Amino acid sequence: MRTMTSSKIRAPFVVGLTGGIGSGKSAAADLFAELGAALVDTDRIAHQLTAPGGAAMAPIEAAFGAGVVAADGSLNRPAMRALAFEDPEARKRLEAILHPMIRDESLRLCLAADAPYVLLVVPLLVESGTYRERVARLCVVDCPEDVQVARVMQRSGLDATQVRAIMAAQASRGMRLAAADDVVDNGGSHAQLREQVECLHRTYLALAERARLAHRV
Repeated sequence: MRTMTSSKIRAPFVVGLTGGIGSGKSAAADLFAELGAALVDTDRIAHQLTAPGGAAMAPIEAAFGAGVVAADGSLNRPAMRALAFEDPEARKRLEAILHPMIRDESLRLCLAADAPYVLLVVPLLVESGTYRERVARLCVVDCPEDVQVARVMQRSGLDATQVRAIMAAQASRGMRLAAADDVVDNGGSHAQLREQVECLHRTYLALAERARLAHRV
């Protein structure tokens, strides 16, 4: 189990939640939130930053031009996605704009949380050293890769080749599992997912209370 650094002692107990595309991170996160965890989702923060009037839109337009801005002023995601896949440097420039904003806002929300523990949802948590330093526990939502592909195809309209290209750009399933403190198997039913989340929720409540008492000593 990783420990948080001294600069984070006053923060709530933070559990990092991650998983590959189509693994069911959002479904698991919503169940944790129903049970009382404070949910901080970096994908949702990114959508807010790139919504009409979002703080990231002006620097994105300045960097990439009006072609990546939709008619309503939000990010034109298909255009930006195509540009990023064609040009790795474009993806890096986009990340250089978004990632510091996302990190700052997620930290602010974690510190402001009023809950027994915080669930910090980061799709690329395993790939990012920054976020791994901010969590006391790492939970990976996992399922077979064929299930990932089928789920993403169903919801997005992408074909299997496109989905597998996205998966190839992420950490491998083996890398995520090797980094995990806890694993949620989301290859089955929603009821099975809920049962696992409820069990982990009890564990995280106990760990958070233990950390709170230790910090008081």
